[in-house]
Amino acid sequence: MDDQLNDVREGDELDWATLERHLRSVLDLPGAPMQVRQFTGGAANLTYLASFGDRRIVVRRPPRGTIAPGAHDMAREHRVLSRLPDAYPRAPRALHFTDDSSIIGAPFVVVEYRDGVVLRDELPESMAYQHEVRMRVDVALINAVADLHAVAPAAVGLEGLGRPDGYANRQVEGWHDRWRRVAPDDDTGSMDEVARRLAATMPVPQRVAVVHNDLKLDNCQFQTDDPDLVTSVFDWDMATLGDPLFDLGLVLNSMAGNPLWAIETRDAAQRYAVRSGLDVSHLDWYLAFATWRTAVVIQQLYRRYLAGDAADDRLAALGDAIDSCVQRALDLTK
Repeated sequence: MDDQLNDVREGDELDWATLERHLRSVLDLPGAPMQVRQFTGGAANLTYLASFGDRRIVVRRPPRGTIAPGAHDMAREHRVLSRLPDAYPRAPRALHFTDDSSIIGAPFVVVEYRDGVVLRDELPESMAYQHEVRMRVDVALINAVADLHAVAPAAVGLEGLGRPDGYANRQVEGWHDRWRRVAPDDDTGSMDEVARRLAATMPVPQRVAVVHNDLKLDNCQFQTDDPDLVTSVFDWDMATLGDPLFDLGLVLNSMAGNPLWAIETRDAAQRYAVRSGLDVSHLDWYLAFATWRTAVVIQQLYRRYLAGDAADDRLAALGDAIDSCVQRALDLTK
């Protein structure tokens, strides 16, 4: 993950001395002074690499500003990553959690560090010249999704993680409520129309599974020269129990237009169906939800930037992407 690291952005600094004292009080760490860098890939949670000589750990806290109910839940991430790795080795193990906001201004979780590479829209040199490499990356991503959904929640002590009954309805209502909280003044009502259509046509869930809720290529990690296996999946703060096809819709929607995506969407869904044993005939509904939800997330991030609660200048151009997401969701729900 070193390709994702940079100096801490101005405005994202924490009370490093207090953090170091706390970490030393709860973890067995080398005596070398703490050095901190920031993971720059994500756009919401603040994620840092804390190094103590050769020992490296990851510290994650919510973003600044107003947080939507249930979002950026570090306690949830700790709960999932304390148990899920026993059955799903792609999940890095949690090492510590505290809800004491006096340390760095918010609750935070500490997670094991794993070395590797995160892919976005280009390949590292170590993979670029391998045979059919884009297809292999895509298949590895689909396999990682299907294998997560094969985990029986009770087998890892996560049967109480969420309320699977009514999951789809709560997803639509919850994200619609988030939209109302951040909608721009010139809102045309198209997002409300998509919500109405989604609520009227919800598929019946086939299985209760651990749902990541933000699964996409850049939340996955590969070994630098191996395109055939996702070795880590990150960002579990929204994980719950529910309909696993929500994750599939999010993954397929996130890969639309990505230069690394070499599989047709329907073919990818069929690969997932074969590996998971699930029916994907209602794929359009899940794709529509995913792209509609993406519009909400974009607007949340954009509002956070406008309010001065985010130091990441990449967020400045996000507002331009909302209209295309809304139109695609409308097209998929005709």
